[in-house]
Amino acid sequence: MIARIIHWSLQNRWVVLLISAVLLIVGIINIQSNPVDAIPDLSENQVIVFTEWQGRSPQIVEDQITYPLVSNLQGIPKVKNIRATSMFGMSFIYVVFDDNVDIYWARSRVLERLNYAQRLLPSGITPSLGPDGTGVGHIFWYTLQAKNMNLGEQRALQDWYVKLALQTVPGVAEVASFGGFEKQYQIVVNPAKLQYYQISLQQMLQKVKANNNDVGGRKFEMSDMGYIIRGLGYIQNITDIENIALGSYKGIPVRIKDVATVQMGGDLRLGVFDENGNGEVVGGIVVMRYGENADKVIKAVKSKMSDIQKGLPDGVSFHIAYDRSTLIEAAIHNIQSKLIEEMIIVAIIVIIFLFHWRSALNIIIQIPITIAISFILLNLFGISSNIMSLTGIALAIGVIVDNGIIMSENAYRHLAEKQNHHS
Repeated sequence: MIARIIHWSLQNRWVVLLISAVLLIVGIINIQSNPVDAIPDLSENQVIVFTEWQGRSPQIVEDQITYPLVSNLQGIPKVKNIRATSMFGMSFIYVVFDDNVDIYWARSRVLERLNYAQRLLPSGITPSLGPDGTGVGHIFWYTLQAKNMNLGEQRALQDWYVKLALQTVPGVAEVASFGGFEKQYQIVVNPAKLQYYQISLQQMLQKVKANNNDVGGRKFEMSDMGYIIRGLGYIQNITDIENIALGSYKGIPVRIKDVATVQMGGDLRLGVFDENGNGEVVGGIVVMRYGENADKVIKAVKSKMSDIQKGLPDGVSFHIAYDRSTLIEAAIHNIQSKLIEEMIIVAIIVIIFLFHWRSALNIIIQIPITIAISFILLNLFGISSNIMSLTGIALAIGVIVDNGIIMSENAYRHLAEKQNHHS
């Protein structure tokens, strides 16, 4: 069989060269379109369902949220297994699908089943899907350098400006904020005063909600002009909350400031984010979407950050805490340098031992064609260019070079023997 292939190739050299050229061109196109990352994504094909129920114990969360959801999610097709974790105020469910299942098909099936399971949960509780990223999707970390702003102001800048802008970058699944304080109005109630004025806590909650709202009215015409009526009721400051009326006691209005203290504070924190021991900072983690090109996404994020920088207050700048593109570029540079070294070494060895430059050229040509075909197969099987795959290609090139040298030397020896025999 091999002898026939060799004989056919010798008889149809131009066809072989044409096939090689086509494979090289197609391979170059695949190299440009192949996703580039530093490490291979070996995480499971999973969809995360997150549900929050503030103030409930893990046992209550398990009984009323986790168990009903897991029971209903088990009927989804192509599910490998389901894992669940219940903790204080939160429930996490990991639905693991078969490896050959499209992740967005899986997410749509989970969302479809959640719509049915919603009626089994307590009132006001809505489960949500986690971002369409993976365990190795954290590709970029940054912090804000703002010496003239406190941690609350930095967190507000991150949540309401930087984060929203970076989420528009193609390939970004989520931008997770960390550090600082999430600003909030806090009403510290005096139970004794509530009892004295005969006002319940539920009544107080309803009044606060009702007084933080805009309402719309109809349009009326006057003097050939149309006017739209609307009521502006959003809370602007602490004083607006203090003056909210809760009821009356002996004909005297009772306001929030009569039964509670209103203050501006930060939400409850379970930890802090310290950078290199220099103090707390505020920043974000960019999570890449499933199957995207990490190097391309990071470049797009950096480009967007340069645009965002123009709108930041004076004295505020970005500091990159983690950038996977440095590792990606180092891996690509390493494989490129190794390929050049291998070509040079092969040419020197073949020329020294055979004194024949055409034999050296024959072996060197095999290297780019082999790499091109490798990337065609990588795209075909959905494998990205990473340290593991590029290292495998480099090792395979060494084997190909060794085989080329052996075959060239063997052919050279047989030709020399035939020439000596005929002479």
